[in-house]
Amino acid sequence: MAGQPLKRIRSIKIRVSDAELERLREICPKAQLAEWMREQCLGVVQPQRRTPAPTVDPALLRQLAGMGNNLNQIARRVNSGEWGPLDRLRIIAELSAIGRELEELHHDHQIP
Repeated sequence: MAGQPLKRIRSIKIRVSDAELERLREICPKAQLAEWMREQCLGVVQPQRRTPAPTVDPALLRQLAGMGNNLNQIARRVNSGEWGPLDRLRIIAELSAIGRELEELHHDHQIP
């Protein structure tokens, strides 16, 4: 099919010595040896599969971790079965606050 990537269903296995494997790893600039060998032997260049993950601000990660901890505490209370009307109101208020914080974080850290 035109435009469809080739489905690789065949496997080739080769035996190498420890020294040969080490040499291959030294000269292979890629993480995947098979991909590099395909390029070297067949001239097949693989398109990038994924874009690299953006670096994340450590302060943002700390905020998200704190929010995750709050959600875990809420889940523990929900699963304990100890819910009175005031507890429910307080939990709804907490969840609303977390929702607002998430919206702020989303707004502040959007990638243009």
